[in-house]
Amino acid sequence: MEPRPHGHESEYLPAVPGEPRPVGVPIPEGGCGTGGWPRRTHARDTPAVRYPMWRHVNDDSKNRETTFSMGITAPFTATVLGLPRIGPDRELKKALESYWAGRIGADELHSVGAELRRDGEAAQVAAGMDSVPVGTFSYYDQMLDAAVLLGALPERVAHIDDPLDRYFAAARGREDVTPLEMTKWFDTNYHYLVPEIGADTVFSLHAENLLAQVRDAVSRQIPARPVVIGPVTFLLLSKSTDGSDLLARVDELVPLYTELLGDLRAAGAEWVQIDEPALVADRTDAELAAVDRVYRALTGEKDRPQILIGSYFGYLGAALPVLAGTGVEAIAVDLVAGTDNGLERVPALAETLLVAGVVDGRNIWRTDLQAALATLGRLTGLAGKIAVSTSCSLLHVPYSLEPETGLDAGVRDRLAFGAEKTAEVALLAAALGGDEAAQGRIAETGVPPAPAANAQVRERQQSLTAADAARTDGDRRRKIQQGATPLPLLPTTTIGSFPQTDAIRGARGALRRGKIDRAEYDTRMKAEIAAVVELQERLGIDVLVHGEPERNDMVQYFAEQLDGFATTAGGWVQSYGSRCVRPPVLHGDVSRPAPMTTEWAAYAQSLTAKPVKGMLTGPVTILAWSFVRDDQPLAVTAEQVALAIRDETIDLEAGGAKVIQVDEPALRELLPLRDGAKQDYLDWAVRAFRIATSGVADETAVHTHLCYSEFGEVIDAIVALDADVTSIEAARSHMEVLGDLADVGFHLGVGPGVYDIHSPRIPGPGEIVRLLGEALENVPADRLWVNPDCGLKTRTTAEVSAALSNMVDAAAQVRATV
Repeated sequence: MEPRPHGHESEYLPAVPGEPRPVGVPIPEGGCGTGGWPRRTHARDTPAVRYPMWRHVNDDSKNRETTFSMGITAPFTATVLGLPRIGPDRELKKALESYWAGRIGADELHSVGAELRRDGEAAQVAAGMDSVPVGTFSYYDQMLDAAVLLGALPERVAHIDDPLDRYFAAARGREDVTPLEMTKWFDTNYHYLVPEIGADTVFSLHAENLLAQVRDAVSRQIPARPVVIGPVTFLLLSKSTDGSDLLARVDELVPLYTELLGDLRAAGAEWVQIDEPALVADRTDAELAAVDRVYRALTGEKDRPQILIGSYFGYLGAALPVLAGTGVEAIAVDLVAGTDNGLERVPALAETLLVAGVVDGRNIWRTDLQAALATLGRLTGLAGKIAVSTSCSLLHVPYSLEPETGLDAGVRDRLAFGAEKTAEVALLAAALGGDEAAQGRIAETGVPPAPAANAQVRERQQSLTAADAARTDGDRRRKIQQGATPLPLLPTTTIGSFPQTDAIRGARGALRRGKIDRAEYDTRMKAEIAAVVELQERLGIDVLVHGEPERNDMVQYFAEQLDGFATTAGGWVQSYGSRCVRPPVLHGDVSRPAPMTTEWAAYAQSLTAKPVKGMLTGPVTILAWSFVRDDQPLAVTAEQVALAIRDETIDLEAGGAKVIQVDEPALRELLPLRDGAKQDYLDWAVRAFRIATSGVADETAVHTHLCYSEFGEVIDAIVALDADVTSIEAARSHMEVLGDLADVGFHLGVGPGVYDIHSPRIPGPGEIVRLLGEALENVPADRLWVNPDCGLKTRTTAEVSAALSNMVDAAAQVRATV
């Protein structure tokens, strides 16, 4: 079989019956359109199947291009903007962690990666996609991949000879290398590595990996569309090491992207997707001028694939007419999150392929297909051609609903995961193209009704007053708390979780499989708690935690005990690197039937005279890290969750807790991308936290925790939370947030992280002393706490013991000098 050549008329035909499929490209029975997703298989145990391929209709004597009125060659009709990569059964996670532990070599890791990538591409073809994103697979993160592509890795990893080890050193660090800073990808729970760029950064093209993926896909007759991060977004999301304006260097990248486009065309790519999601935020005239300049230069090149600009998570606004005027052949718009795309005000779209993101790529609810088809119909006269797509990459949703047989039918019927969303795209594209059968299927579909309201929850919400979200003055509370629970200067603590050991995971699995009963499980968890308390006592920690061995996840644990939530068996999504989470499904009104944490907290406190923190997850973070119902405003749902957490704080206090931590690491994450919507969000987010924490007495210290975000935009909201102590990620960002807090007059307790727990590095006492010295430049000693950046569940016990010992030692050294 020949690959589909550029510019030839083609039709989509099945392979010759009996022709063996390419190795590593399994097709599930019924294809992905039936809700399945291919599992990793091996050629030896897979029979020959009919595999869809491109076959030419015209012969070489008719070597002409099929063109359309707007000058686009061979436009596609159905696609998604990106694919997940972690694997349906987290195969990549397991392979990565085995490689890092030295249990497998690079060849085996690459084999797993190639098989996952090929399976994902083939699944898209089987589902009916006539353009497939290639290059969204990554061993860690797409922004890190872009830094490699453009020769922009930091100098401190240059001495590492092996490219794969150099890559992971930049991502995770190692004993002699600190990793890149990590923060949230726009308003999602995905974390990206922040490239560091300074005057000494010399850009250069390194496209070997991407080109190899494209050639491999083309050789398997995949209609490949390579995907790269665009130059404007790359620079806007990178970090300047010298304070310079990074976008001023965008012209240096144009020749590299020009060369890349030529190489991709030579590799067989007819289209390239250049992602510029930064353009859905407010952009200055100078930034838009850079966009115009860059893409006029790229479209001016002749020997290149056609260009699709990918945008997602919002509307393009003023960037849309700029992009449409540059001559790019296609623009992808998010019609789920994009509330005001203004498509009708951009005449240049008449010469453009509009890739309409009408299927939600971020949430897991079924698409209202009738409404989506009506939207597509309205767009038909606004653009040269229409292709149907997801609103963003499928990276953000689980692979398939097929394994979720344990979900309540009333909930399951409302859901669509990655495979189901791909099927929705295919059905809509067929209907838009005039397929009467597809149109009939859509006409027969409906959207399941929303769940019935919980009258008690609604009545309680209506009775809330301003007093329910307020405590007394913070300075007064601090004096009362110091009298009730005396602590030394620079008190030490941790964020909450301790390592999730093999013994803990084994006990959880044994309980799930019925090998042990609940009583035995509780006994084992209490033994783990006792060991963690003893370790902290021995190290000299001042305010202890119970280690959270009973918790599978800081959100899922609570979702399993709250009404209005459902949890999945295999709904995994990638958070960063090998870190995966199973976001719960928040499908109805939320309430707390019974206490959730009080028994564990009381047991831990019984083991020590030191205070043990009660540990809870805040309402905003529970929303951010769940798939949340979309039939009511987020503010209403947040208030319901806040009331459930409020009940828990009151019960913890009644059980003897003197310190209660309510974590809100996602406070910055949900911040809208457009300035006009930000204040409304911050108002209800702060109010939800204060409802959750204002039911306790002044003697009880309320702590909160924030991590891995750029906090400058929410500094005022952090102050408004009115937590007695705020612990905050700061080690990778070199204490930057403390200056911002000082500038706004923050006067409560703060614990800047001094130990980066997402890296295997163990900081020495001297490094921590230096960080504390920097912290004291902005925070008085009587308000400074000492703690790691985040929870310790991903680290080993040996790493944690060594790092915390150094932390306590450093705190003692600094304490003696202030």
